Amino acid sequence: MYVTTTLAFEGYRIKEYKGVVRGIVVRAPTIAQGIMGGLKTIIGGNIAAYTEMCEQAREEAFDLLVQHADQRGANAIIGMHYDASDIGGGGTGRHATEVLCYGTAVVIEPVA
Repeated sequence: MYVTTTLAFEGYRIKEYKGVVRGIVVRAPTIAQGIMGGLKTIIGGNIAAYTEMCEQAREEAFDLLVQHADQRGANAIIGMHYDASDIGGGGTGRHATEVLCYGTAVVIEPVA
């Protein structure tokens, strides 16, 4: 599957638009990530445990995006973007991160 953040692929033309596709993941830190992240917030700096959690969520959202495009019969995705937001714990102190990966599924073919 070809994927780009732009709206075209050089050397290809869009033959058919299949519509908007997305992959969405809501992920909370594991207990270990939460403990390590909590300690790191006290001393400051990059919180590697949270970075790892966010990267896993982005990767999973991207994989779901590609699956959704494949289900629609596309061979490419244009205009791919990520979006993320924090989902509060509702007073529990536990938070989760929502990661959305979206774009437009298309069928492309080489320019003759």
